[in-house]
Amino acid sequence: MALTRMDNVGIVVEDLETTIDFFRELGLELAGRATIEGEWAGRVTGLGDQRVEIAMMRTPDGHGQLELSRFLTPPVVADHRNAPVNALGYLRVMFAVDDVDETLERLRSRGAQLVGEVVQYKDAYRLCYIRGPEGLLIGLAQELV
Repeated sequence: MALTRMDNVGIVVEDLETTIDFFRELGLELAGRATIEGEWAGRVTGLGDQRVEIAMMRTPDGHGQLELSRFLTPPVVADHRNAPVNALGYLRVMFAVDDVDETLERLRSRGAQLVGEVVQYKDAYRLCYIRGPEGLLIGLAQELV
């Protein structure tokens, strides 16, 4: 099984509007906005009850994206070297894979640790977060066809 693509990079911010404007000025396009909440979201992140405003920013070629997030609950934390997914600054890099379980197994042999659970979102995705080298937070997403 192989890695299929890099999906997006997530960044947690306090001021979503100012950050959207900054990335628009840089040349990214606002692809969409949403509020993410519900038990599935807390299960994949390991945070439990959460409510997050997100904005997806797309690169001009349509291949790269940033997911800008503003956590409403729980509150953000400051130190992100070993912080949960609601830390300010770098959040995680999400990769699309064709098989989450097989990929997770391969990465565990390199020291990866599952953060929350592998969860399924509707009939669309299987998702999980892992801690990789030096505690880097990495997301894996398997699109269900």
